[in-house]
Amino acid sequence: MEFDADLIACAQLVERGDPDRFAAIMAAPPRARAVLFPIYAFNIEVSRAPWVTQETMIAEMRLQWWRDALEEIRSGGPVRRHEVVTPLARVLDGQGAELLDALTEARRWDIYRDPFGDMAHFRDYLAKTSGNLLLAAARALTPVPDAVVRDAGYALGVANWLRAVPALEQAGRVPLVEGRADAVRELAQEGLDSLAQARARRKNIPAAARPAFLPMWQVGPILRMAVRDPARVADGTLELSPFRCRLGLMRTAITGRW
Repeated sequence: MEFDADLIACAQLVERGDPDRFAAIMAAPPRARAVLFPIYAFNIEVSRAPWVTQETMIAEMRLQWWRDALEEIRSGGPVRRHEVVTPLARVLDGQGAELLDALTEARRWDIYRDPFGDMAHFRDYLAKTSGNLLLAAARALTPVPDAVVRDAGYALGVANWLRAVPALEQAGRVPLVEGRADAVRELAQEGLDSLAQARARRKNIPAAARPAFLPMWQVGPILRMAVRDPARVADGTLELSPFRCRLGLMRTAITGRW
């Protein structure tokens, strides 16, 4: 797949909006980059749609625009011209479009200030956002066992969510069902357990799908850090050093182990 103007625009969007995933994709083979950049560019556009306006109706309309575009891809008919939608249509099949549609629908939670109803609601949100994103990315490369990918996606979602807690709170959201230190530690441990389940079946992931898992390089260290010191979540210090990030990504890219 040629890196045309649309793919370059997708890459630039990911570079600006999600530096960690950009670094991970750049560690992947060029063919995989051409598949992953449109999917992650889509994710950035959808994830920021609820935040660019204070008008809930406008935010709803922005998400609906993306759902309509995904329906065009899913149905196999003409697809609107757009620098992200056009290359996205080249890498998604109908099921991939349905996964991303469920992701977009789940993002409606971000528009409003209501807390999660309970842990089941929270887990469902992460499954449909982080889990569906990873599954759509992996499936776009080659067929994969869904259960393994979903376990990995949930662990990735917990790690990223805990890192985002201070920003979400500053924006007036209630990101955690329970914010006590022991509850945060329990959530991080739940992410580690999900990661362990995925790692136990990692050999079932085809080699062609491994580039989709490169963003997993920080998950284990981040979650272990949260288990040891839950206060780092509220403090916004749940981050690895730049050196450790580079080393971890390099190791994952070389070995395929996350």
